[in-house]
Amino acid sequence: MTIVLQETLRAVFYAPFYAALALDAYGEEGLKVRLVSAPTPPQAAQGLADGSVDVGWGGPMRVLLTNENDPACDLVCFCEMVTRDPFFLLGRTPCADFKLAHLMGQRLATVSEVPTPWMCLQEDLRRDGLDPAKLDRITGRSMAESAALLRGGEIDVVQLFQPFVEELLEDGKGHIWYAAAARGPTSYTCLYARRSRLAERRDECQHMVRALYRTLRWLHAVPGAEIAAAIAGYFPDLPRERLANALDRYKALGIWGTDPILPRSGYARLSASLLSGGLIKNGAPYETTVENSLAERVIKQDPPALARPRGRG
Repeated sequence: MTIVLQETLRAVFYAPFYAALALDAYGEEGLKVRLVSAPTPPQAAQGLADGSVDVGWGGPMRVLLTNENDPACDLVCFCEMVTRDPFFLLGRTPCADFKLAHLMGQRLATVSEVPTPWMCLQEDLRRDGLDPAKLDRITGRSMAESAALLRGGEIDVVQLFQPFVEELLEDGKGHIWYAAAARGPTSYTCLYARRSRLAERRDECQHMVRALYRTLRWLHAVPGAEIAAAIAGYFPDLPRERLANALDRYKALGIWGTDPILPRSGYARLSASLLSGGLIKNGAPYETTVENSLAERVIKQDPPALARPRGRG
């Protein structure tokens, strides 16, 4: 039986998931997996609820938010891939020795497509003793629109993910001020499913985790150019060199974990950010929404990395 796997949106930092599909990691584990896309990021949990989707990948934020709105929900995270924040702040001019206080008095455009980047950034500010409400913040613009505002000199700083970062660096219109990954573990992307579906298809989900662990091992062993060659089909309009550079930068920042465990520290930082930002009011306990037993079993099995595709590397 085919596993229906859903992506929240198309993003370069989801590279391990695309690589697993492109390199047939699931097939090597005896699985048939069909990829679908959520209608919109806010609707990502809907397909899991109505049964049209077996497993989703996306932020634990979705699980926390769904639990907030419906405490009876049984969504659970069970395989973390992106363990650090993949967003950046880029300024129109260089900023040596950047500190978050440098954002005060600057025109800053933040991400509008999804809430987590701003939730995490405002928590960073609070922990630095700064008031996020005092920022001159531009909201409601897409990342593409915000990048254009930076190019046009209409804003001073922009919050973006890849490949917008590499594009601005290439044409000299943007300079990296802050890589949010530097704050440390912040649970950003995992597999999640209803506990009932996880129980029904536990063996298949176990093999999914194994396939992704093997993909992670491959990803950490190869350069960005090789990863780009594998996943280029998911980004047909993105120049290959730009994709490779984006992947190398992400690798250097350690945004992808070395195993599929979702750590308590990363969950706690994410939950604290959502609470202080007002997206949630309570925050489900780690034990309620995280299931690491499949990842722990796979780590004990110690499977080999995926083999490099012929003609690459």
